[in-house]
Amino acid sequence: MASARPGAPDELRSLQEFGNSARFLYGEDNLTDPAEAARWLIAHELVPRGFTLDEQELARLVRFRETLRDHLDGAEVTAALNEFAAAAVAGPRWSPDGPGLRPTGEGADDLIARLLDALFRAEITGQVRRLKPCKAPECRWLFYDRSPAGNSVWCTMEICGARHKMRAYRSRH
Repeated sequence: MASARPGAPDELRSLQEFGNSARFLYGEDNLTDPAEAARWLIAHELVPRGFTLDEQELARLVRFRETLRDHLDGAEVTAALNEFAAAAVAGPRWSPDGPGLRPTGEGADDLIARLLDALFRAEITGQVRRLKPCKAPECRWLFYDRSPAGNSVWCTMEICGARHKMRAYRSRH
């Protein structure tokens, strides 16, 4: 089950879609087989039709997904992000949409560069602080926090929030 929350706006949507390629709460991961991963990425409009992956590129995408989730959760992963950027990004570019990062190549690195570009822009504008992984360690679903104070921590109160409250209740009694 996906979150009932509305999706992230604009450029953050690609980060949210990619980050949610795994639903750990339900034991699902769309990035386990190269052919299936390519189909999923195409279906979610993250890559163009005809996109293919090999095992090495797939492993790189999975590492990037988890680095992205960790980064959005506040973990110190700047070295890993810089490693991805060094391999996937050729440098800044200016376009009618504003400044951005230019990909170095094709395939997985092109996707990683476009996602890093979206992350870079969102960090500059401050929008990224509202894209969060659910605090439930067994979930980590990315959601866009639209609460006025920006302090939501669960993808849904009905599932993850309720489970947390029930655990807290049981530990007190």
